[in-house]
Amino acid sequence: MPVKMAEANLQSLGMPAARAEALSSLAAAVAARPSLFSPSQTLERAVAKLRSLRGIGEWTAQYIAMRALREPDAFPAADIGLMRALTPAGGGRPSAIDVLARAEVWRPWRAYAAQHLWTADAELLGVTPRANLKDNADAQAVAA
Repeated sequence: MPVKMAEANLQSLGMPAARAEALSSLAAAVAARPSLFSPSQTLERAVAKLRSLRGIGEWTAQYIAMRALREPDAFPAADIGLMRALTPAGGGRPSAIDVLARAEVWRPWRAYAAQHLWTADAELLGVTPRANLKDNADAQAVAA
């Protein structure tokens, strides 16, 4: 399956070219190294491997580590939902560096904190975490 995806024209699905390239790069890497998603590696090593792929940045690498590798300490600090959830009432939105610093005390369970913060953000936006993804995206666009 990864080989087919790596060779497919993903832009025909209507996604941006950069995203299609990133997905193709990831699929090719998985086809070449099936152990890429091995949970037996450290978070730092997994993120470094993922970030070495064309089009995969820190947020994506952390998110993949959280979801696919089930890494309990993965934490995509630059996520807009996390930033919104941590914005104090009447205050300015924290930066990714601020969010990362605040999350230090949650180690080694930052992925669970992220899940909690995403749920809190969804509630603030008036959407449910399990609602239609397009509805959630539309609500987040309005809130941002």
